[in-house]
Amino acid sequence: MNTEMLGRAFKTLATAILGSCIAFSSHANGYPNKPVTLVVPFTPGGSNDALARAVGQKLGEYWKQPVIVDNRPGAGGNVGTKQAARAAADGYTLLVVANNFVTNPFLYPDGRAGYDPVKEFVPITQLGRVPFVLVVHPGVAAKSTQELIALAKSQPGKLSYGSAGVGTPHHLTGELFKSVAGIDMVHVPYRGAQPVVTDLIGGQIQVLFGVANSVLPHIKTGALRALAVAGEQPLSYLPNVPTVASAGGPFKAFRSEVWIGLVAPAGTPPDVVAKIEEAAGRALRDPAVKAALEAQGLEPAPSTPAALQALMQEDMARWSKVIKDTGARAE
Repeated sequence: MNTEMLGRAFKTLATAILGSCIAFSSHANGYPNKPVTLVVPFTPGGSNDALARAVGQKLGEYWKQPVIVDNRPGAGGNVGTKQAARAAADGYTLLVVANNFVTNPFLYPDGRAGYDPVKEFVPITQLGRVPFVLVVHPGVAAKSTQELIALAKSQPGKLSYGSAGVGTPHHLTGELFKSVAGIDMVHVPYRGAQPVVTDLIGGQIQVLFGVANSVLPHIKTGALRALAVAGEQPLSYLPNVPTVASAGGPFKAFRSEVWIGLVAPAGTPPDVVAKIEEAAGRALRDPAVKAALEAQGLEPAPSTPAALQALMQEDMARWSKVIKDTGARAE
């Protein structure tokens, strides 16, 4: 290739690159110019749904476009997640995710989950979090984490703890607690969070790691006794309930919470992702939204895409080990 031809080639390449950059940078300029869908892979009424609707309403106000919450439950969240993975990577279909987003591929081995959380999605922002609270039936002779452990050790296999189902965060948190404490409790899986709380109140089971917003009303009435919070610090609405970590020893680093985030199909333009992140963060910092979510036991927690990605990687590493050690498999 002579000098003249090489010069023309570089000029053509430079023009192409410039054109691509201009096109790339313009993605977010007209976004959104049509309705945006937030896929929630669970039934209405849960934490994911509450956050999606609160944030979605504000996004609609900011963008002057409808933001539609589309509940697509089934297979532990896999149905809605797979649907979102197949959507166009243009920012008009987003997925509201929680812990199961990164644990399901381990609970449904051999690719049965039907998606790859790392390869098929890009993180946008964390939306919120809600820690687990260790609660017992009032008839259980334990008023602290240490007393519960001592009771369980004195009666191996006699105490039972419930969960919202095999492989749910409730289940995995209970198994982690058993492992760290060195105790034997019987796992009783339910189909959903409400039935397990009902049976705990009724005394059919004795122990539960329940999400704060689902057990808080019953703690206030005395129907359940809170022993500890599995978060990093006590909750403002349960100021007298210590953290599990405060038990010290092997529990120093004990932490378990439900986190909720927002992701998009892989290939979504970075500038569109940035625009969604900014708007979602603005919505979560809105005083009215913040107050409404906190009243439900949900803590707004906007983050960068990198922070959400780090959280996902941390959870994959931690919970995949628990799943492997316990042999947990989704039903």
